[in-house]
Amino acid sequence: MSRIGKSPITVPAGVTVTIDGDVVTVKGKLGELTQEVKDIAVKQEDGQLVLETTDETKAQKAKHGLYRALINNMVLGVSEGFTKELELVGVGYRASNQGQKLDLALGFSHNIVMELAPEVKVETVSEKGKNPIVKLTSHDKQLVGQVAAKIRSFRKPEPYKGKGVKFVGEVIRRKAGKSA
Repeated sequence: MSRIGKSPITVPAGVTVTIDGDVVTVKGKLGELTQEVKDIAVKQEDGQLVLETTDETKAQKAKHGLYRALINNMVLGVSEGFTKELELVGVGYRASNQGQKLDLALGFSHNIVMELAPEVKVETVSEKGKNPIVKLTSHDKQLVGQVAAKIRSFRKPEPYKGKGVKFVGEVIRRKAGKSA
């Protein structure tokens, strides 16, 4: 049995959880998320969610901790939300946004304009003398991570000078350049 799957999920005030057969719906102040749960029983008891396996097959053992983590992320997302911050390191690298359109200047011959999903809120911070930062906020952890990974894939950090799009706090393994 999964150690993660055994631990109960505490549902904070202001969050409602609806269990309808195999579908778990979580509503909160930031939005609503649904997840289909196969082979695992989800029970709601006095402000907590408990996930239990019906039998000890290998597939159920594998899904036990997974579904617990997914539902916990849903509860955290609709109550607090998730934020990813990306830093643009490089001369002339800029970021700006108009509503849900993110405009990135990453050293290519043209700017990259990306239309973001309405669930993801984007904010760009440009201070003089500091690298531009793109802040992505959403109630859906998977979606915010996917959008951040897509933005990072436009120009991954290179190991010699560290130029590119990186997560704030990410450590880039640096290599020594050519020795004269």
